[in-house]
Amino acid sequence: MSVRIAGIGTALPPYAYAQSEVKEIMRRWIGGERRVDRLLERVYGSSGIEQRFSVLGEFLADPPSDDQPGLFRTGTDAAFARPGTGARNERYGACAPGLVELASRRASAASPAGLGERVTHVITVSCTGFQAPGLDDHLVRALGLPATTERYHVGFMGCYAVFPALRMARAFCLADPEAVVLVASVELCTLHLDPSPELDDVVATAVFADGAAAALIASSQDGQVGREAPSYELLASATTLTEGGKGDMAWTIGDHGFEMVLSSYVPRVLEAEAEAALAPLLRAGGVSLPDIDAWAVHPGGRAILDKLQSALALPEAALAPSRAVLSAAGNMSSASVLFVLQELQGERCPELSQRARAARPGVGRAQAPEPAHGPLAPGSLVAALAFGPGLTVDSALLRVVDV
Repeated sequence: MSVRIAGIGTALPPYAYAQSEVKEIMRRWIGGERRVDRLLERVYGSSGIEQRFSVLGEFLADPPSDDQPGLFRTGTDAAFARPGTGARNERYGACAPGLVELASRRASAASPAGLGERVTHVITVSCTGFQAPGLDDHLVRALGLPATTERYHVGFMGCYAVFPALRMARAFCLADPEAVVLVASVELCTLHLDPSPELDDVVATAVFADGAAAALIASSQDGQVGREAPSYELLASATTLTEGGKGDMAWTIGDHGFEMVLSSYVPRVLEAEAEAALAPLLRAGGVSLPDIDAWAVHPGGRAILDKLQSALALPEAALAPSRAVLSAAGNMSSASVLFVLQELQGERCPELSQRARAARPGVGRAQAPEPAHGPLAPGSLVAALAFGPGLTVDSALLRVVDV
């Protein structure tokens, strides 16, 4: 019996910002000194990001008129507020449920007919907000699932958190072949903006964005997962802590939002320990590095992708899907790797496709390219990796199943 990702759905909030626009917002917020202005120019110019999405529209040149007051800009002047954690979390509670529901509905639509109606377990993933009743409660009610649906939450684990969720889902399906598990991630990173002119803070404000992604996981026994949709078989997974870097990536709760530590040393730590961090996954899957046909690497930042590519001696095309997601949508924390796996299927988030069709020269919005990769051939092995506080490296080995 095998366990597969039967369908993936992704969703982005309505407000898109070109990276050049964000740079100018940050310049007005924390700039003015030559050193800081040059730092902003360098970090944003080398980010590898063209645009990012946010649930907040207040920074747009023509902000939407809705019933949501500004979180960071409450008036028409250029002053920026510094809201407390409570106000930020309240906005999370207002925005996160609808976005993760949309991604979940899309995952169901991408799966074999009827699979989404048989969900037995819901695992939600998020590190950018808290509420109770939580996202799991919302999804069960909104999707019309039975009140007896088992619910779990993977919280505050950072960018790698979808991997523990996938491990849980696989275990549930192996224990019960009738199980169908919805894994749903939503991250609203932009709610926690608290810029400062320090290098690590500038790096963090240059990469993080909002997004949601979901996947339906099911056993292939008795034809539960058919040939109606592309799928990945979950072969193995692994997790490890790097020797260095414990203090270089962290996520804590402060008085003015959740405080991210994303040191500029992280790419170098990952470069130095890339082979050792990947070794547990290769052992678990009984494969070697040359056996890997494709890579779904969390797009944590351009420098992270560059260093990993160099350390593992990967060809340029290997990380093209990760770079495409980074360019088009930024680092969406735990949701990001599902965006990359969708890209490897030759598919793309509808909001990105719609924006690409609607983009016109001179409107100040980046055009989202077509997916960076066509569908992988059946039997292809995919190594998926993500990184988070610790410094943790979590991973999964997947095989493309006939479609």
